[in-house]
Amino acid sequence: MSNPSKTSLSRRHVVHAASATLAAASLASTAKGDTSVAEHALIDPVSRYPKPPFKKQSQPWPGLAGQMDPRPDHGETSYRGAGRLAGRKALITGGDSGMGRAAAIAYAREGADVAINYLPAEEPDAQEVIALIKKEGRTGLAIPGDLKDEAFCVKLVDQAVQGLGGLDIVVNNAARQQTRASILDLSSEDFDDTMKTNIYAPFWIIKAALPHLKPGSCIIGTTSEQAYDPSPDLYDYAQTKAATMNYVKSLAKQLASKGIRVNGVAPGPIWTPLQVSGGATMEKLEKFGGMTPLGRPGQPAELASIYVQLAAADASYATGQVYGAAGGSGQP
Repeated sequence: MSNPSKTSLSRRHVVHAASATLAAASLASTAKGDTSVAEHALIDPVSRYPKPPFKKQSQPWPGLAGQMDPRPDHGETSYRGAGRLAGRKALITGGDSGMGRAAAIAYAREGADVAINYLPAEEPDAQEVIALIKKEGRTGLAIPGDLKDEAFCVKLVDQAVQGLGGLDIVVNNAARQQTRASILDLSSEDFDDTMKTNIYAPFWIIKAALPHLKPGSCIIGTTSEQAYDPSPDLYDYAQTKAATMNYVKSLAKQLASKGIRVNGVAPGPIWTPLQVSGGATMEKLEKFGGMTPLGRPGQPAELASIYVQLAAADASYATGQVYGAAGGSGQP
């Protein structure tokens, strides 16, 4: 018959020895240059990305991320997936650059197939995104076209459904932003183009997509801090972002019983082609993001995880919410 005290002592020795071995192995791994420790090191958000002043630069609308200086970070080399969206099928408008591009890259690395929409002039940026999606072994569809056209919006959804074999994530991200110092400088044509791109297009796309969305699907809109604290030179754009916030909350209530979640993302000043293609004055561009508590603009990559979280199944109780990312300023 064994002695209980000796058995307990022996077990303690085994556990202690095992712990010591694991600790030694960990130290040895670190000494050999294991990158896992470095990957999880703390990162100072203040100094992580470029701060103003930025050089003066201008591009014709809609602009290309690949021609910006500095070039925006969409998570091309930094985003690491964990299979959170495995098997999902997403349509992202404005997926060539900005937050749409960051979401497309992140979704693919989380296991989703992705269709992106963009204007034909943005083809160079779009092809970079498609290449990154396919590199992850996922289906990547490039669907160029003008969202101001209702017939195209309907066709866009149909092509996404056919090409992806279904649809369960819709991200209405594309937007038009043009700075105008005065309402007197804003033509009816300008106003109409902004309204159709930012408000009508999501309406048309959601209507076309809804018959394909099953319980567990989600719709995500990109609103803005402009919805809460509008700039005087973005009279029309700011209105559309307030409308986006409102449709997110309204539609979330309408679709809750169907098991379809609707949420929004409200960025602050983010370094995207919107700013260099007429969305900001040269004076504002040079100082862009400098007034935030972090003292810099955000990068699209810093919002990628928000789009992932809102699409993921573990966010199943989040609907009608607007998630902000504004460097310490703005709302919500």
